[in-house]
Amino acid sequence: MTGNINEPLSTIYIMEMKLYRKTMLHTHCVTPVPFTKMYTLEEVASGKAWSPVKRENPCYFESKGTMKPESQGGETKHIKITVPERPFIAKEYPIGNPRDPFDKNLIERQIDERFNGFDFPNQIAASVCGPAAFFYCLQKDRPDAYAQAARELWRYGKTKIGDLIISPGEGCRHPTGIFYYDDGKPKIAGTDWMTLAGLRDSENTVLSFDALDSPVAGITMWQTLTEWFEKAGYERIFSNVGITQAGIQGIRDLNKYKEQGYKVVTLINDGLLVNSTNKTTLPTHWVVWDGLVTQDSNGYISLELYSRGKQETG
Repeated sequence: MTGNINEPLSTIYIMEMKLYRKTMLHTHCVTPVPFTKMYTLEEVASGKAWSPVKRENPCYFESKGTMKPESQGGETKHIKITVPERPFIAKEYPIGNPRDPFDKNLIERQIDERFNGFDFPNQIAASVCGPAAFFYCLQKDRPDAYAQAARELWRYGKTKIGDLIISPGEGCRHPTGIFYYDDGKPKIAGTDWMTLAGLRDSENTVLSFDALDSPVAGITMWQTLTEWFEKAGYERIFSNVGITQAGIQGIRDLNKYKEQGYKVVTLINDGLLVNSTNKTTLPTHWVVWDGLVTQDSNGYISLELYSRGKQETG
């Protein structure tokens, strides 16, 4: 099946499958919505495209029994069906709450908007700019993989993008705190909490990212961000990480890579952004370049970039 595919083994594929049950007279589809799961080409080729957890594979459940016919008085049998608890539940907004940030219909709408490029990952009030930069690149390059990862997090509480395993802990999956501002606008969308906070929490061995005000638990070091990209199938081409600033030649180098179509992700002082109120001089904010660094006739430097859910100018 994979013999004629000339792609890297790290290439991500999304398997889509329907199950049918054949009876003596008919064939019935028992999965009206196709089952989907993400695997790398290597996993498919080596026969590892499956999960040890039964519900994470194409499956359906049925009960068997013989009922008395109506001629013999008929019979009613009661069957108890169990459903796994939804992985993500906000403590202040449980299932059924009108402001539940993880409501199924709300999450599906957010995922569809991201898949179609109408919206992008937005940390808003959460300290997860590193995961936001990663998922922005993934959404731009593979919107199908982004959408599948978000859906798997909602269904199973975990996902795997290439070799990158995202499996947030109990605290992250049941966050505390207020998810909305006084005007009703969200401090972070449910989809962004699952993906951004979920990725950040998966890397934390000591600190848990279990609330919007978890700034220390949300800080992403450059080594960690690099590892996320590489595990997801990206290749690092260039790095000028160091204790000094990039300088003019460093900016020229990054411009060159952006011109060639590479993703450029940099750590900056967000006080450099237009309309920023940050007065510090330390680089603390990850951004993704959407254009080249340019200089106008007055000597002003500008750069179109992605930051906090939108394209900005720095």
